[in-house]
Amino acid sequence: MPLSHYTIPMHARTWLSVLSLPLVAAFTLPVVQQGNPPKPAAKAGAKATPPDPLAGLSDIQDVLSLVQQNYVDPPDMEKVLSGGIQAVLERSHPLNAYLSAEDLRLPDPGPASVGLTVLKRGIYASVLAVTPGGPAAKAGIQPGDVLRKMDGDSVGRLSAWALERRLRGPVGSSLDLYRYNATGDLTKTTVVRALPDSAGLTVKPGTGALLVALPDLLPGRAEELKKALATADRSQTLLLDLRLCERGAMDEAALVAGLLGAKGSFATVQEAGKPDLALPVAGSGAPFARLALLVGRSTLGAPEVLAACLKKGGARTFGERTPGLGVERSRFLLKQGGAVELVSRRWLGLGGEKLDRQGVTPEQVLRLTETDDALAKVLTVLASPPPPPKAVAQEKAPEGSPLMPPHVVAPKKPNP
Repeated sequence: MPLSHYTIPMHARTWLSVLSLPLVAAFTLPVVQQGNPPKPAAKAGAKATPPDPLAGLSDIQDVLSLVQQNYVDPPDMEKVLSGGIQAVLERSHPLNAYLSAEDLRLPDPGPASVGLTVLKRGIYASVLAVTPGGPAAKAGIQPGDVLRKMDGDSVGRLSAWALERRLRGPVGSSLDLYRYNATGDLTKTTVVRALPDSAGLTVKPGTGALLVALPDLLPGRAEELKKALATADRSQTLLLDLRLCERGAMDEAALVAGLLGAKGSFATVQEAGKPDLALPVAGSGAPFARLALLVGRSTLGAPEVLAACLKKGGARTFGERTPGLGVERSRFLLKQGGAVELVSRRWLGLGGEKLDRQGVTPEQVLRLTETDDALAKVLTVLASPPPPPKAVAQEKAPEGSPLMPPHVVAPKKPNP
């Protein structure tokens, strides 16, 4: 888009549309502190004037004009503006993204994928989920790996929307991923995109127990589960494996909860400008004598809400804490032709827990490998006396860096 399109009146409308209060504060506070004399103290008993949150818009305009007129090299103001907007959005949530008018005109990247789900954290992106048997899995990429570049481009310059596009493309096309390995060295891995397999749910019988692994909660998954459990003995233990369940719809999750005997409320959705909305459990089914859950770092979104509902209903939970992505995004078009994608909904568990921040913490940490017999491991733990209650240490990553599991060391600081 030509620079002439970015006039000062347009700036105000654009920043207003994305409610960029953090950027207003960042630009205006130093200017106000240095350039304005202190105001006289208010008279006793006088009402304080509420601050105007948009008062700093003129300072933003001044800063942009100063950059354009006084920077050593002629700046690309389109990049300055888009980068500023993207920084504001990511401070609110890493899934937020700014799309230019040119971005909206880009064609679909293609049907193939490398089989990764990633989450941007500053200049890195952490791998949240790896599709079993997919190209990334075959290349040795694991959940928790840290990505620094894609096809030579720094992750820090790419929005969540752009990262998701990079993972897709034509069948047979390749993607170069620069990632930190277990020793902290930056290595290059080339992955060839392929069409994703439509994986079905897995049913594994055991002695007095049954394991069901759900790959996702896409439409139709509840009906598939209903058929799989039609002849199951409900007097046994059911282990529901959600460790690789990384996507799906809330309606489908509510149906699955009903099939497993949950009743009443399923979850609560919070949306800006609207009252909290409680969603009921959909459908009905006979409960199993005992229900256990396996969750992990690849349990994302709707599966996290399902796990929170079943856990509140009494299901024993094992595995690792989920990433905390119980949110939904919406796209809002801007007047100048671009758009923003914002996290507009948040899901609360039945205990009021904010599933976009804390995720689901299992009662007992249980790290399993691909070769472990998950059903046998869980049954062994269930047969043992429960551990004494204790505070569970929450894994917390420093602001601006990815959450890294034990097998990944802190990346070496990149060269400037």
